[in-house]
Amino acid sequence: MATRVSYPVETKRKAIEMRLSGVTKKQIMQELNIKNKTQIKQWMRWYRSGDVHRLQQPV
Repeated sequence: MATRVSYPVETKRKAIEMRLSGVTKKQIMQELNIKNKTQIKQWMRWYRSGDVHRLQQPV
């Protein structure tokens, strides 16, 4: 079974900011030590749909 990783809100916000400024998912994953690019996609989806409160949720 895969272990679930919970990222701090600051990390999620930073990832979103980096993505908006054109940084690639791969670069974001390396810099912020994020394991899965799907994670970044999910945060971006929440950001774009105005569901930023969901960034506060644990896994």
